[in-house]
Amino acid sequence: MRKQSFTLIITMVLTLLVGINTSSAQMVISKVDPSIFPKAEKGYKKMIIEVPYSENDANKKIQFYVGKWMDVDACNTFNLMGTYEQKDLQGWGYNYYIFKTNGDVTSTMMACPDQVGRNIFVSSIPQLVDYNGRMPIVIYVPDGYDVQFQIFKAENEVYRAAEAK
Repeated sequence: MRKQSFTLIITMVLTLLVGINTSSAQMVISKVDPSIFPKAEKGYKKMIIEVPYSENDANKKIQFYVGKWMDVDACNTFNLMGTYEQKDLQGWGYNYYIFKTNGDVTSTMMACPDQVGRNIFVSSIPQLVDYNGRMPIVIYVPDGYDVQFQIFKAENEVYRAAEAK
């Protein structure tokens, strides 16, 4: 009986540990019911960014961008053309974003003789928003596109620039 209890406890602990996502992908933990946001229109999907709340939310920003993985050459820089439209969720005081694109990509025009291609996430110009651990960021993107984001944190230290003489 003791061995079975021990085995059960170990199994539960391992299940919890395996369930914790340690990769760069994000675990979705709903804080606000996403059903209050409109359903995605045909040809679009609803993407949700949720981040943990902390006492330092005011010292953080989130930068997100829409894009897709593409095979490109190795020496040019590529950007997805498109626009973000910020909408108000009527009656709730929250906002959400719609990204619109026709799929055009701009790039530098350097010649790349004998360069091997690469597969990269070609993204739009980033959108910088306040960090809010209590609310999700909802972005509607065309099917076939994805959303990636970064979190920027400000230090509590303040620095002074040196005066040039």
